[in-house]
Amino acid sequence: MIAESINPASRSGLQRGFQALSDPTRLRILGLLEGGTRCVCELQSGLSEIAPNLLSHHLRVLREAGLVHAVRRGRWIDYSLNAEALEQLRKAIPRPKAFAAACVCEDI
Repeated sequence: MIAESINPASRSGLQRGFQALSDPTRLRILGLLEGGTRCVCELQSGLSEIAPNLLSHHLRVLREAGLVHAVRRGRWIDYSLNAEALEQLRKAIPRPKAFAAACVCEDI
């Protein structure tokens, strides 16, 4: 996916996704979710240095960016990765070509 070919609505969603990924704590949360669905209490124990209200904030940012799914189970919430959203972010990152052409300024 080339940046110019992304429609404006998708571009906005990608921007929110990349902004959500820019925080190290949110990246750690995604790492904890890589192993599968986790209850918020499991996430809290894996991030014990993070205050519960701050963890809730980070989870809300990830939910609003569409990077995680949240399912309420009584008073608890289970979180899981949104694989499709993460794949869209991966596809939006330009990849270098194996044999890039030489710089055009060398021909001048």
